[in-house]
Amino acid sequence: MVAGVTVAAYLVPQVLAYSGLARVPPAAGLWAAFVALAVYFLLGSSPQLSVGPESTTALMTGAALASVTVTGDSAQDAAAVLALAVGAVCLLAWAGGLAFLADLLSKPVLVGYMAGIAGLMILSQTARGSGADVPDGTVLAQTWWLLQHPAAVHGPTLAVCLGTLALLLAGARLWPTGPVPLVGMLVATLGVTLAGLSDDGVAAVGSLPFALPSVGLPSVASVGSWALLTTALAIAVVGFTDNVLTARAFGVRHGDRIDARRELLALGAANVAAGVVHGFPVSSSGSRTAIVDAVGGRSRWAGLSTLGAALVLVVALRPVLARFPDAALAAVVVYAGLRLVDVAEFARIGRYRRTELLIALATTAGVLVLGVLQGVLVAVSLSLLDVIRRVARPHDAVEGLVPDLAGMHDVDDYADALPVPGLLVYRYDAPLFFANADNFLSRVRESVETHAPQWVVLNTEAIGEVDLTGADALETLRAELEARGVVLALARLKHDQREALAPSGLLERIGAEHVFPTLPTALDAYRAATGQR
Repeated sequence: MVAGVTVAAYLVPQVLAYSGLARVPPAAGLWAAFVALAVYFLLGSSPQLSVGPESTTALMTGAALASVTVTGDSAQDAAAVLALAVGAVCLLAWAGGLAFLADLLSKPVLVGYMAGIAGLMILSQTARGSGADVPDGTVLAQTWWLLQHPAAVHGPTLAVCLGTLALLLAGARLWPTGPVPLVGMLVATLGVTLAGLSDDGVAAVGSLPFALPSVGLPSVASVGSWALLTTALAIAVVGFTDNVLTARAFGVRHGDRIDARRELLALGAANVAAGVVHGFPVSSSGSRTAIVDAVGGRSRWAGLSTLGAALVLVVALRPVLARFPDAALAAVVVYAGLRLVDVAEFARIGRYRRTELLIALATTAGVLVLGVLQGVLVAVSLSLLDVIRRVARPHDAVEGLVPDLAGMHDVDDYADALPVPGLLVYRYDAPLFFANADNFLSRVRESVETHAPQWVVLNTEAIGEVDLTGADALETLRAELEARGVVLALARLKHDQREALAPSGLLERIGAEHVFPTLPTALDAYRAATGQR
């Protein structure tokens, strides 16, 4: 309950700010939050995940609505249609068993993605936080325009924004688990009122009508364009990614198991519910989930408590909420964005592997420059290319005997390791497939030329998978070695590998007498065949 009340105090001003990002009335965001919390309580798998309006989905919704130039009730209908479409995509993906796609997103992609989203969130507040009449366009274009027209900045509005942001940052350091955004908004509202800044042009949220929503399907005809529906796939991908990765990040801390497929179902149902109450697409909030964790929330009952507390807060403080300055809400968005940038994690990634740091930075740049979905797709493509690069040129080893150490080991790992005379034991540390088949042949040939063996024993324990191109490479090696009078043998061949190689006839050509379950049995057979001890 304590966690729920604390999160509710953070949720309400955050939802008001995100409703502005999504270009819909505040009430639409609040109802989307309420139904999402209720649905996730019933269907979600994470004990701590906080769902509802979130910066990324709000930003993508706002961009989609801007692209089809809808306003007023049409804008709310368009946002609701988008939420229904996102829900439908998620539910279809759940039914089709596509939850495994979440595994394609690595930690560097997540860290870079969050930093990119943070940048978009901050830049998206250019007009709201400065009070300038910025022309419509991308967030980068709006920021560039403002930099070229500093005279357009409204001084009092900017002062309220920066003052509120400074208060939020200081409050977060002094009271990390407190409802800092709500306190900051209340202080900003009080300051604007006492200083009479409303008369100087500092805008406020205004009247906040809040009643039972008109439950039902939105008016599709009033949307005016079906073009925005293509955004639904992007929001579904990003929302599901955010849900799973955030849930897993916090689940690891407490030993909670997250069911990706169940998360897909919960996200789909939550978005359908948000569309039915004329809200906009929802996802998970990393910042609110962090608050749940910090104040001790350990079950989904914290989410239900958040729902109850937020309802009380909206009903009791609605007149105060209506006086919230727009510039202060912009500061809340900037504050939330700054908290998403994990500089320490960027540094840790860089220390581990430079290529992964480049992937994280490319994700950030891609999200900022190309857009959310395009940036994530670029990052995933770079991650897969990096994996293929490493698998296509993997580590390999010539194995030998080490005094007083059982088994056979990489001769490069031990200074006193020696290959068995006349025997080349070769290990290739990757699946053998089309991308590395030529590399495999080249490396084995080099080792054969260096050691001039009588037998070549291929240690298959690290190969795992062999495709048709890999099987052909093995046959090429066998034929070349046979022409030179060298025996090819296989050791530690797994059952799956046998089944994969069976149709090629390779095992018959090698001969059952040259296929061994272990390296010691292969070594014994070699010694028996050559008369060595």
